[in-house]
Amino acid sequence: MQTRGYAAQAPDQPLAPFTFERRALGDRDVQVTIDFCGICHSDIHFARNEWGFTSYPCVPGHEIIGRVVSTGKSVRRLEPGQRVGVGCFVNSCGHCGRCRSGHENYCETGVTMTYGSMEADGITPTFGGYATQIVVDDHFVFTLPDGLDAARSAPLLCAGITTYTPMREAGITEGSRVAVMGLGGLGHMGVKLAASFGAEVTVLSRSPNKEEDARKLGATEFVLTNTAGALEALAGRYDAILDTISARHDITGALNCLKAGGTLMLVGAAPEPLEFNAIPLLFGGRRIVGSLVGGVPDTQAMLDHCGHHGIVSDIELIPPEEINTAYERTLKGDVKYRFVIDCTKL
Repeated sequence: MQTRGYAAQAPDQPLAPFTFERRALGDRDVQVTIDFCGICHSDIHFARNEWGFTSYPCVPGHEIIGRVVSTGKSVRRLEPGQRVGVGCFVNSCGHCGRCRSGHENYCETGVTMTYGSMEADGITPTFGGYATQIVVDDHFVFTLPDGLDAARSAPLLCAGITTYTPMREAGITEGSRVAVMGLGGLGHMGVKLAASFGAEVTVLSRSPNKEEDARKLGATEFVLTNTAGALEALAGRYDAILDTISARHDITGALNCLKAGGTLMLVGAAPEPLEFNAIPLLFGGRRIVGSLVGGVPDTQAMLDHCGHHGIVSDIELIPPEEINTAYERTLKGDVKYRFVIDCTKL
């Protein structure tokens, strides 16, 4: 299936139009025409080989919303025309303990990423959602609840599930005290979701101009972390802290803000090592956990939760030719809060 998209050909080159072939539709596959695809900070890391394992050409994009075009003969739950989403992964072994327990994102034999992996044949590279269409195993295609705006729902497939899963696993519920570090693409979804769980939400930020937005998104408090004594005043306050910062930073101050037994949830994929003092972990039994998006059941549950509560991302919709400009603006924090590509214009 000939497909149009945008690709990076080298780490120091801008993304440009690129034509490639999608694999033929298999019995368990779904062909999806892509309407919208979000731009994730991980796309930038990957396109520029900042994690050191990118192969080129690279078509990024794992926040995909589209419509079913056709299905393989073994697919029963989806029909042509149905609105669907595709996230960060498009396949896994399906047999290991992690896959059987609904944690396909941690497949023991290696999950197949939406871009930057190899298909099951071990030869064909996967290309992502900056494109006109995609072919995906039925198990990794999600139904989009009625009533959710399609373009604004695209970031739910990464930013939404990335923040939803660790907070659910940490037991965040009504009355919990949660802090969100960083108010960007991930952070703004974290605030919305934590508030929808009934938590009291504080945004921890270095940017005073983000306070108004933080409160509009659902935060009840806003703390400037670069103000003298700001974190010390919050010692032992939070049940959990969601750290969405994707750059190197010291997390010792955040650890001190946790209650005894509290959890610091790391979801920002900083390319450089983080720093912290181990004392707050030892004195109080605090925990640091990492989380990589979510498995298939959690992703559908997140979408259904967002449908029930009317939660979508705050976005700026752009045509494909503005992708490179969007990358630079994302790095500067100049977006509220996620760029989404209109792939119907490819």
